[in-house]
Amino acid sequence: MLKLNFHPTGRHFLQIPGPSPVPDRILRAMAQPTIDHRGPEFAGLGLKVLADVRKIFQTQHPVVIYPGSGTGAWEAALVNLCSPGDTVVMYETGHFAALWNKLALKLGLKTEVLGLPNGQNWRRGVQADLIEQRLSADPQHQIRAVCVVHNETSTGVTSDILAVRRAIDRAKHPALLLVDTISGVGAADYRHDEWGVDVSMGGSQKGLMMPPGIGLNALSPKAIAASAQARMPKSYWAWDEMLSMNKTGYFPTTPNTNLLYALSEACDMLLEQGLPQVFAHHQRWAQGVRLAVQAWGLSIQCEDPSVYSPILTGVVMPEGVDADAVRGIIQDRFDCSLGTGLGLLKGRMFRIGHLGDSNDLTLIATLAACEMGLRLSGVSLAGSGVQAAMAYFADHPGA
Repeated sequence: MLKLNFHPTGRHFLQIPGPSPVPDRILRAMAQPTIDHRGPEFAGLGLKVLADVRKIFQTQHPVVIYPGSGTGAWEAALVNLCSPGDTVVMYETGHFAALWNKLALKLGLKTEVLGLPNGQNWRRGVQADLIEQRLSADPQHQIRAVCVVHNETSTGVTSDILAVRRAIDRAKHPALLLVDTISGVGAADYRHDEWGVDVSMGGSQKGLMMPPGIGLNALSPKAIAASAQARMPKSYWAWDEMLSMNKTGYFPTTPNTNLLYALSEACDMLLEQGLPQVFAHHQRWAQGVRLAVQAWGLSIQCEDPSVYSPILTGVVMPEGVDADAVRGIIQDRFDCSLGTGLGLLKGRMFRIGHLGDSNDLTLIATLAACEMGLRLSGVSLAGSGVQAAMAYFADHPGA
C-alpha cells in the first residue's frame, strides 16, 4: 500500500534547490475557490499577475505564463523562434544545460555545444569569450540563437548574463539570446531588459516560492518580431494567441487558476520586501552555508567564488564516499531532503538549497542535519560548520 503520511512530527526540511519550501501565505492563497476563467472576475487576476511578473523579471515587455514547467518554457522559447534545421549554440554549464540541448535536438534543431574541456564547464560559469569567438566565425549568420543557463541548479554556478550580451554585441551578430533563469528569477539578481535578453525562461517552484506547475517566457520586442518568421510547428506554446488574449487578462487555453492566485501572492511578497532586499538575503544565506562547508573541510562544486550561486551550494564528497548514501541517512534520520548530484555528478556531491521560505534557523537546522549525517557516514570533518554559520549569521544580521 502506498504510504501517504510519510513525515514524522514537526515540519519536513525541504532543502533541495527546488521545489523550494512554500510559505503558508501562498498555500492559503491557493485555497481560494476556483473561478470561471472566462468570467469577469478572472480578468482582474490575469491582468494583475501579467503586470506583476514583468516587475519580477525587471522588464517592460510581455511575459507569457503557461500551465507547465521549466522544460515547457525551454520548448516554448525554441519553437517560437526557430525554424526546422536552424543552428543554436548551447553553452553547457551542467546537467540542465545538457538537458536543454537534448530537447533542442529532439525538436530537430542543430546544436553546437560550447564549454571548457575536461569537465571544468561543470565547475565554472559561462565563458563569454568562447561565445564571441564562435559568433565571429559565423559571417553568414547561420546561428539563430545562443542558449545559456543563468543559475545552473546542478552545480551551484550563476553565470554573468550581461557579459554574454556584450560578447554577442562585440561579434556584431544578430543571434537571439535565450536564458534559462528557472532557478534564478525571484532569488538572484536578474534584469531581462537591462541585460538585453531576448527570452528569459522561468518556473514557479524555485525563487517564486510556489509549487511546480507554471512556466514563463519573458520576451523582448526583437523576440516577438522574430517569432513571426519562425516555422517550427507549435500550437499550445505559440506566443501570438497568448499575447493577443493576455491584453484583456485572459488566456487562449485553460489557465491553472489556483496557481495564478499563488503567483499573485508570491509577487506581492517579493515586491513588498523589494527585489534588492530579496537578492541580498539570498546572498547572505548562501555565504553562511558556504562557510559551513569550508569549516567541514569539504569542497564546493563551484570553483570560482565570483559566480557562487545564491540559490544553492554543491558539497563535494571525499573520494570513496557515496553522496547519495549520505543524503539517505540525513533524510531517514533527520527528515531533511537535500538535492542529489545530477548527471556527471551523480553520487559525488549533494546540494543544499537556500531559497524560498527559509530563514537563518531553517538553514542552521539543515546544516546540523548535514553535519550529523556526515559524521554518521564516517566522513572526517575539520570542524563544525554549524558553529561557523551561526557565527556568521549572528555577526551579519540581515536588514
